[in-house]
Amino acid sequence: MSHSRILVVDDDRFLLGNIDRLLSQQGFVVRTATSGDEGLRAVVDEEPDMMILDLGLPGIDGLSLCRRIRAKWRFPILMLTARTDAMDKVIGLEVGADDYLTKPFEPSELVARVRAQLRRSSEYQGTAQERTTVQIGPLTIDFAARDALANGTNAGLTTKEFELLSMLAQNAGRVLSREELFERVWGFEIEFSSNSLEVFVYRIRQKLEQGLGLPKLIHTVRGYGYKITSHEP
Repeated sequence: MSHSRILVVDDDRFLLGNIDRLLSQQGFVVRTATSGDEGLRAVVDEEPDMMILDLGLPGIDGLSLCRRIRAKWRFPILMLTARTDAMDKVIGLEVGADDYLTKPFEPSELVARVRAQLRRSSEYQGTAQERTTVQIGPLTIDFAARDALANGTNAGLTTKEFELLSMLAQNAGRVLSREELFERVWGFEIEFSSNSLEVFVYRIRQKLEQGLGLPKLIHTVRGYGYKITSHEP
């Protein structure tokens, strides 16, 4: 993890330099970009293990860049925003970000979130070696491909969407509380957010039901959490 490649995209050169030094001191290999266009070129040149992406960028803005990256790549994306409006954060999650951090932030919190994202991604890669697939009715969870598919079509899940769906699939038929799901997928370093979790569940449902044409598999247990099953609860 300490040699993981982190791409940081932010037009604030002072902040960019500070993040570069902070992460480099932690042993990460850091590459920086100051615009959306430059950030996209950096991803094409060498796919990073993780991206830290500012929401407000010149040229291609952060939301547009995140959306374009998610059309092809699945590495974790931590979005930075100076805005306090919860809707901006929700939109960021909807277009494919895995987490967000509001400026100003403590350096230790940034490092903790980076490590949490990389660790969770690494843990799920290890799961692929232990178990190849999980079957939920017509849906196949493929750990090697880190995606879900049905009738030969992939859902195109992001890293965090795959991790969340995998956790539900490995506990098929069992109701998992919102808090348990959040802690097991995001980790203890990040404060629980029911809104963030709901956005990810919504995105997964859209990809399974509209993208793959599957019946409803993820069910909400009101006031508690979620479960996945191949039949109506």
